[in-house]
Amino acid sequence: MKDPVCGMDVDPHTAIHQAEYGGHTYYFCAQQCKEKFLADPQCYLQPHAEPAPTLAGAIYTCPMHPEIQQADPGHCPKCGMALEPMMPSLDEDDGHELRAMAKRFWMLLALILPVFVLAMGPHLFAWHWPAPWDEVAAWSEAALATVAVLWGGAPFFARGWQSLRPWSPNMYTLIALGTGVAWLYSATAFLWPSWFPTGFHGMHGRVGVYFESAAVIVTLVTLGDFLELRARCRTGAALKGLLGLTPKTARRVDADGSEHDVPLDDVHAGHVLRVRPGEKLPVDGVVLEGASHVDESMLTGEPLPVAKAIGDRVAGGTVNQDGALLMRAEKVGAQTMLAQIVALVAQAQRSKAPLQRVADRVAAWFVPAVVGVAVLAFAAWAWLGPDTRLAYALIAAVSVLIIACPCALGLATPISIMVASGRAAQNGVLFRDAAAIEALREIDTLVVDKTGTLTEGRPALIDVVSVSEHPFDRLLAWAAALEKPSEHPLARAIREGAEARNIHAPAVADFRSLTGAGVEGLVEGHAVALGNRSLLANIGITALPSVVERADAMRRAGATVMFLVVDGVLAGLVAVADRIKPSTAQAIGDLHAAGLRIVMLTGDNAVTAHAVAGTLGIDEVHADVSPADKAALIRSLRAEGRRVAMAGDGINDAPALAVADIGIAMGSGTDIAMESAQVTLVKGELTAIVRARALSRATVRNIRQNLFFAFIYNAVGVPLAAGALYPLLGVMLSPMVAALAMSLSSVSVVTNALRLRCTPL
Repeated sequence: MKDPVCGMDVDPHTAIHQAEYGGHTYYFCAQQCKEKFLADPQCYLQPHAEPAPTLAGAIYTCPMHPEIQQADPGHCPKCGMALEPMMPSLDEDDGHELRAMAKRFWMLLALILPVFVLAMGPHLFAWHWPAPWDEVAAWSEAALATVAVLWGGAPFFARGWQSLRPWSPNMYTLIALGTGVAWLYSATAFLWPSWFPTGFHGMHGRVGVYFESAAVIVTLVTLGDFLELRARCRTGAALKGLLGLTPKTARRVDADGSEHDVPLDDVHAGHVLRVRPGEKLPVDGVVLEGASHVDESMLTGEPLPVAKAIGDRVAGGTVNQDGALLMRAEKVGAQTMLAQIVALVAQAQRSKAPLQRVADRVAAWFVPAVVGVAVLAFAAWAWLGPDTRLAYALIAAVSVLIIACPCALGLATPISIMVASGRAAQNGVLFRDAAAIEALREIDTLVVDKTGTLTEGRPALIDVVSVSEHPFDRLLAWAAALEKPSEHPLARAIREGAEARNIHAPAVADFRSLTGAGVEGLVEGHAVALGNRSLLANIGITALPSVVERADAMRRAGATVMFLVVDGVLAGLVAVADRIKPSTAQAIGDLHAAGLRIVMLTGDNAVTAHAVAGTLGIDEVHADVSPADKAALIRSLRAEGRRVAMAGDGINDAPALAVADIGIAMGSGTDIAMESAQVTLVKGELTAIVRARALSRATVRNIRQNLFFAFIYNAVGVPLAAGALYPLLGVMLSPMVAALAMSLSSVSVVTNALRLRCTPL
């Protein structure tokens, strides 16, 4: 709680100083603060002030098992994935864990490089360390690999053990088992070589060891975890970007009329706040005094500011533009519209699990099966084997576990994703993860935002129509002159339209802005005014029916129409619109040909939305929708059994992008939209979706082939490693051969994945 006098944080469970007032209990850091409060409570309290609801606390959950929730970060006991915060905080340092993981990887890399040189150098270059350096090299290899496996692999062993307690074997179970057995076997063979049959001794009297295999596996898995953690931090950055849209402070107006800046946490419902031009509105509320235009593009996606006057509602995080406002706070903390958008995005991201690892799905039977075969092989050889049967039993069991080590299984998905991601990037498509690639191939419905996705996202001058003796170029010059002092998007469109047509805007005198109506001034000796129908009413002009019909036709085509008045006479119409991207029509046609249903969701008005949809042949239109409405509509489409992709570019699209089966962001859009989506179209053109779907199908097919290779090696190799050839040929599969087979499975997986580089799109 906050001490109402000094603002310090006070723990209500341990606070000594407290007082009752107005049905509430207040807590103080010291007796002096309590005495000041009791002397004049109204001095420190605003009437009707209520504590601000806060966002969800730092509760961590698993994206694949949402029932797992805890107060501290960690790893899921069921699948081993890192837990994610249910709601991020601007104060928490996500980079600390990422930096620690990067440091661990580089230290492991420094350890395994000499191990690899010491182990593989003699094999690659056919030479042997002379005495006594052979002992030094052997001990160095064993020591460095032991540090790498036991220190670097400690998290994997912990997760592997953790997975056994609820009996949910996963990828980390296999990794812990494979690396642990490889290291244990190597340590035994290195320290007690006499335990092994002479057939397993090399020409120099040593038993082959696999220290380098265990160390390399640990290092590669650490690299994979680092890349996964980095992607998770980027996802959290999207929500932090949304949280960062609100200002840190607000200017509060007290009952005595004094004003001072206070932290946003100290703003409660009922407080009166002043918002100056250019500032962000701190919370949701209602305008008490003043008039202005407010940029609400973060909520609606529409570039045109909205006029606000007394009694109008405003939202926190939007930007006040040209006038000072006095507002009353009504919704604060978690109740604001922006906080609800953050909650929608966070909830949607948690509800969608990443691509379920095939290794995890089969681990429930694969791990027990491999261990069972290894135990049976050990028992059979220990009971029925030849002399030194315990050594044969150990060799058979270790060979089974080594050949079943999940190298190829672990590479099957990531290597295909890596190659496909590079191929996609060459075609202007950025996939965030494997889940995005898997989901994209199955979509049958594409939901698109209008502004910035189908259109260019900024108003442009479409037409100037003269209804008087004044020519087109003169009317445009006068309109551009009036809009010189304004930063309004419509004004910018008119100025840029004049510049593009090489029309010079003359100087303007006696300029005046008419709130809610338009602008007026003196241009080249003429009294010129530009604005909406309210402007005509204020001047007392009645437009001819033919002119009104012309203006209405432009509006039905999706344009914003302004009336230009010269010397008290209606002289022309100026039309500004958000133009459709040149590539959009072709893209919609290609997507229809691919069998997709196209649905438009937009915060713009219905007239403009249907005008754009009619031009492009879009199947379904929903206009005047809020960010929450967009997410709800996508949920309803999914409830109908549709596989939905959402394409958008704005902050207001973030909840919908997150709740869709696959979110597609325009590269020309906001960072928050791109972080909320699983796919980014670099050039911001929908034509790339067709290519991305083709690559998605090819990639998933490639992953399935890789998994087949990985499992077929195990299906054939495990029985051979267990000794299936011995009764027929009298041959035992050496752990070295098992390791070679394991390597061959990895090579085949990598080679197959590289074929994606040549996939036609």
